[in-house]
Amino acid sequence: MDTLALEATGGKRQNYGVVATPVLAPGPVKRKPAKKAKKAVVFFEVEILDAKTKEKLCFLDKVEPNATIGEIKSMFHKSHPQWYPARQSIRLDPKGKSLKDEDVLQHLPVGTTATFYFRDLGAQISWVTVFLTEYTGPLVIYLLFYFRVPLIYASKYDFTTSKHWVVHLACMCHSFHFVKRLLETLFVHRFSHGTMPLRNIFKNCSFYWGFAAWMAYYINHPLYTPPIYGEQQIRMGLIMFLFCQLGNFSIHIALRNLRPPGSKIRRIPYPTKNPFTWIFLLVSCPNYTYELGSWLGFTVMTQCVPVAFFTLVGFIQMTVWAKGKHRSYLKEFRDYPPLRSPILPFLL
Repeated sequence: MDTLALEATGGKRQNYGVVATPVLAPGPVKRKPAKKAKKAVVFFEVEILDAKTKEKLCFLDKVEPNATIGEIKSMFHKSHPQWYPARQSIRLDPKGKSLKDEDVLQHLPVGTTATFYFRDLGAQISWVTVFLTEYTGPLVIYLLFYFRVPLIYASKYDFTTSKHWVVHLACMCHSFHFVKRLLETLFVHRFSHGTMPLRNIFKNCSFYWGFAAWMAYYINHPLYTPPIYGEQQIRMGLIMFLFCQLGNFSIHIALRNLRPPGSKIRRIPYPTKNPFTWIFLLVSCPNYTYELGSWLGFTVMTQCVPVAFFTLVGFIQMTVWAKGKHRSYLKEFRDYPPLRSPILPFLL
């Protein structure tokens, strides 16, 4: 303070109350996270060639990488309405296996320009329709012979009944078997494939309907004779038949519970608390094993050659199916139980 100011205040310094304002140090500044740059979607170009002639049938531009084969089939169907998706077989190689509908385009061994080969599977029909048709036929045909409708046997036997109780028992067992199959088709089975070639219905129906007529003709014939060992043989065959029918049903329920509704999930079947399923420890396809046992029991009960021949032919066909399914299990599941056989424990 200068001299004039000191004099004006009587030589005393005055405090004017000047307050220093503290200056806060700047804190860390929150920065907004930088927006991630969106990855550019790489679209695929898909060309579909005829598996036989190699002729280009369709070209699909800008197909999304996560598109499935099922969706590609739908796109192909739009340009070729005569080939609906169920009729199409899409393959990576002209002679290779069909791709699954759930296969994703970007996960397949193809480049951004993918080439697939198409093969026409022919007219298709649903599995449910096929099963209902081929199982209803034997049920009706057998009853026609059982009631001895006219034009089957001599006119004097029209609408007569057999005097042997095993004939009536055989009719009940045969009817029970095919009614069970019809109910399982409607309420138990879950099919991994919705359709099958239409021509199969004629082949399957010829097999089941033809054998049903052949068996029924002899079992219900007026000159039919009961088994040699009488009631003991009949009861033994009946017990075997009913035991295997229950086992077959138990396996179908166990297989149904492995696949959630509307899915195509495949799992390894294992035994459950149901003792009839314990055969899974030794057999991959015990439903066929029990089916074979049922018809062996029916053969013993009726002692009829056509039934025995039907059992033999059925066993051969079921063995082919069981071996194919067993190979599929081994290929798909690395931890598949090694002790299992396709249809007969330790044998086949």
